[in-house]
Amino acid sequence: MQIPAKADYGIRAMLTLANSSTSLSAEHLAEEQGLPPRFLGAILSDLRRAGLLVSQRGSEGGYQLSRPPSEISIADALRAISGPMAGVRGLRPETLSYDGAATSLVDVWVAVRAVLRNLLEHVTLEQVAAGTLPSLVTKLTKDPDAWQPR
Repeated sequence: MQIPAKADYGIRAMLTLANSSTSLSAEHLAEEQGLPPRFLGAILSDLRRAGLLVSQRGSEGGYQLSRPPSEISIADALRAISGPMAGVRGLRPETLSYDGAATSLVDVWVAVRAVLRNLLEHVTLEQVAAGTLPSLVTKLTKDPDAWQPR
């Protein structure tokens, strides 16, 4: 699975908002995370349209999370920014049909989605921002093999 820059940037901005009790401007969020301001502005608009952020105009305006960070999962953010998880050629895996030796490949793609959901739907912005990751994440990252590129 490839995490696009758009998703990485959007989640990083949301994590900054998770640690803030006030509205923050797009410029502040971009500067805080070292992100391109114009690109981030478009991402923030997508997150607002998806209902994960609220925005207010004016000198005291900016962006805030629409719900407490404990109620927003990384999966919620990824779906809002990048669409469904584990799509295959832009399609949902359960809609695919293969023939011959590839017949069971649909099951593999559905399983990939299930694994991603199992992890990302149980990790919240609050947990990541506070550095208190769920045990599943810490268990996986303690395995030295997890850090090896392949």
